[in-house]
Amino acid sequence: MSQSSIDFARINSAALAALPALLGRWLPDGKREGHEWVARNPRRSDREPGSFKVNMNTCRWSDFATGDRGGDPVSLAAYLFNIRQGEAASRLAAMLGLGGDA
Repeated sequence: MSQSSIDFARINSAALAALPALLGRWLPDGKREGHEWVARNPRRSDREPGSFKVNMNTCRWSDFATGDRGGDPVSLAAYLFNIRQGEAASRLAAMLGLGGDA
């Protein structure tokens, strides 16, 4: 699937609806604090949760220690798994059971 044929908005919308489950799977050592998921950043030697947070309403995320940040589920998946946005979108679409036109 070429990146131009990926419906990022549709995938992000579906992923946002499933965000609590996705965060539990992607960042299993994290926990909900108010409207945020607070976890260790798996991409670096992060000793304690606190600097890596994901807003559970919007999926804006940030690692306050490194300045890495993004604003949607696709960018979060791309960051966490160190893959391109298009690949992250395709994997999310498959995980969420979205059809081939996602």
